[in-house]
Amino acid sequence: MKIGFIGLGLMGEAMSLNLVKKSGHPVSVFDLDPAKVAVLTAAGATAAASIREVGESCDVVISMVPKSEHVQAVYRELLPVARAGQILIDMSTIDVAVSVELSEQAAKTGAIMLDAPVVKSVPAAKDGTLGIYVGGDKAAFEQVQAILACMGCNIIHLGTNGRGLVMKLAHNVLVAEIQNGVNEMLTVAHEFDISTADFATAVSYGGASNFYLTSKLNALKAEDYTTAFSLENMGKDIDCMVRMAEPKGLKLPGVLNCQSVYNFAIENSMGREDFCASIKAVKLRAH
Repeated sequence: MKIGFIGLGLMGEAMSLNLVKKSGHPVSVFDLDPAKVAVLTAAGATAAASIREVGESCDVVISMVPKSEHVQAVYRELLPVARAGQILIDMSTIDVAVSVELSEQAAKTGAIMLDAPVVKSVPAAKDGTLGIYVGGDKAAFEQVQAILACMGCNIIHLGTNGRGLVMKLAHNVLVAEIQNGVNEMLTVAHEFDISTADFATAVSYGGASNFYLTSKLNALKAEDYTTAFSLENMGKDIDCMVRMAEPKGLKLPGVLNCQSVYNFAIENSMGREDFCASIKAVKLRAH
């Protein structure tokens, strides 16, 4: 079995390195940036000249790119060479409707597409401890489960195509809503001269303790917004949730509030910073 990996950004590079080290299968990689490809070839991967070449030569093709339009561009090159028995795994976080449509197009070629977005950020990608949410054919999932296990330690199959993405969006937007609550109450605490450290300690004594505050505490105390997961990427996920919910007629005021915070942050040039930088947007809007 030969594995292909398309998209060697912050997450994709770490994920594909784990495949090279752990899978026991040859790995072919492609990215628009030759320097990123060179990192993988130095580790033992094979460089592909194009997305089409990855599709032609690999039995399992994994993609990890930023947005719906990027996945669509990848699949415009993959689908013409897709074939029966081939498994395509998109691990990007994109619009559910786009992913489902692409899975239907893949099925016409005989290939099977799975959506398998991940949770956690770069450190977990490096450690191979990502959470992976999978939607699509159960038998195909079972075929590639060992491959996914090279990249993540918590893997769950959630149903038909798109369901992995539904869960990923639900997860990330829940994080954003928890984060927004932390941001607002930290803003209140600071107004009354309570430090971030004392706030976190006091919260830990009660029912408001949460993983977001614990994991981002040092960054919040230091006002260090070095990017592990960008604010613009979380904003994209919130936008995907809004588009997914609208046809169902779902009214989600908390989601819309988070969207407004993130839109404000992006408009004020915070998009490339870590998503915990959203506290700056909350504080600016609070006065």
